[in-house]
Parts: sequence; structure tokens; C-alpha cells
Amino acid sequence: MATTLEYAPVAPPLWRRYLELTKPRVVALVTFTAVVGTLLASPGAPPLEPLLWGNLGIALAAACAATLNQVLDRRIDAQMARTRARPLPSGQLRERQALVFAAVLGVSAMAILALLVNLLTAVLTFLSLIGYAVVYTVWLKRATSQNIVIGGAAGAAPPVLGWAAVTNGIDPNALLLFLIIFVWTPPHFWALAIARRDEYARAGIPMLPVTHGVAHTRLQVLLYTVLLVVVTLMPFLTRMSGLIYLVAALVLNAGFLYYALALKISAREELPMRVFRFSVTYLMWLFAALLVDHYLPALRASGP
Repeated sequence: MATTLEYAPVAPPLWRRYLELTKPRVVALVTFTAVVGTLLASPGAPPLEPLLWGNLGIALAAACAATLNQVLDRRIDAQMARTRARPLPSGQLRERQALVFAAVLGVSAMAILALLVNLLTAVLTFLSLIGYAVVYTVWLKRATSQNIVIGGAAGAAPPVLGWAAVTNGIDPNALLLFLIIFVWTPPHFWALAIARRDEYARAGIPMLPVTHGVAHTRLQVLLYTVLLVVVTLMPFLTRMSGLIYLVAALVLNAGFLYYALALKISAREELPMRVFRFSVTYLMWLFAALLVDHYLPALRASGP
């Protein structure tokens, strides 16, 4: 007689459960943009301590903010297919464990930044942490369909933090990097919100596709993408960057505009997630182009 054996899913190792609390892919992107800010703040090779300790502290603070976000959103996460397997809604970790972990991350981040970098970076990083983990997660996310626009300021801060780690100041060029990420955030996240509209609606989260409909959100993605094209040309126009960056920005913007236009005129179900994934790649390559443009001319000039 045939029998069917059913196996309970094996929980991942404890270290991996804690790692999942930090949203490692998000933290990696945050840290990358902070590192770019650190490197662009230096005419040549950056000072080692701000580069190492500054970005370590920023990464730990981002991981703390992500963990607090998951603690505060655990009931919402349990209602969404995209997030219900996270450690807290799935029961792999308890709330108390997550809070202790977040406290360790946050205290470590602030100690590193205040003691080994500078007080300005520590204060700005703390404000960014509170902005995302508390202001956005607790209030904005549930209060307005413009939550991601207003709350995007916290996510746009890392290049400013990385720059401040080197200079102990707030530079206009660092604010330009902030502006790029700030304008990039709505089309990036609204594409995901379109794909997950029904889940957000069930969870009672007033994301733009839920409150104003998918057609309106598609238009907003296109309009913000056009604005992003303008903003990303500013590093060249202000002579912060040169032709290498300009060429890269034009190519990347052409790609983003193509996807945004396709999303506007086509109802293909796979498009929102394709736009979302491209937007992540777009930001990584755009900031990489800033680095290449910053260092390649200097390397050529110092060559034989």
C-alpha cells in the first residue's frame, strides 16, 4: 500500500533568521550608496577610518531600522504573501528577540559613529533611523497615499551620511545625491505597489494604487521618472561629474523611461515587477557611474 510522507519545513539556521530581519538586500543597496558618498567626498583615496567605520555604522543603523520595521509591521506582514514567511510572522523568531537584536544593532551603530567617526554623522544617521523605523512605519505608511514620497527622505539619506563621515559637514553635492534617491523612490516603490495592490488593500495600507487606482499610479510612475531624468542630469550640469557619468545616465534614463512608458500604456501583469527590478539595477549602475567618472580621469592622469 502506497503511503505519502509529509515533511515539515525545516527552519533556517538561527543566524539566517536574524539576517532576514535586517532586509540584507535593502541594507546592501543603502550601504553601497553611502560608500559612494564617502568616496565622492574625497578628491583622491578616502581616509580609511571614515570609509570603514562610517559605512559600518551606517550599515548597522540601516539593519536596525529594518529590524524595527519588521517588528512594527509583523501583523501586516502576516497578511501579505510577499512577507508572511519573514521570521516574525512565520514564528521563527519572537518579538522580544527581534527587539533585543535591534537594540544591539542600534547602540553599536551610534557608538561607532559617535566615537570613531564624528558626531554629525551619528546624529544624521540616528534621525534617518527614526525617520524610517518610526515616522514612516508607524505613521506615514498608514496615514497617507503619499507615504513613500514623504518617507523617502529617510531612504535617501545614506550618501549624505557617507559624505559627512569624511567631511564632518553637509555638502551641496551630497544633497544632490540625496535628491536623486528621493525622486527615484516613488517610481521604484509604486511599481511594486501596483504588483501587490490586492495585498496592500487586504492589509488596509493606503498605498497609491489602493487609494487612487492603478491607472493613476502608472501615470505617477511615468511623471516621476521624467523628473528623475532631469534630476540625474544635474551632477553633469553642476560640474560635479563629467562625460562618463553623463553617457551612463542617458543610457540608464532611456531604459527607465522605456519601462515607465510601457507600464503606462500596457496592462501586462509582469510589467510592474520588471519596472521594480530594473529600478534597483538602475540606481546601482547610476551610482557606480558616479564613481567611475570620479576616479577614472585621475587614474589616467597619474598613469605612465
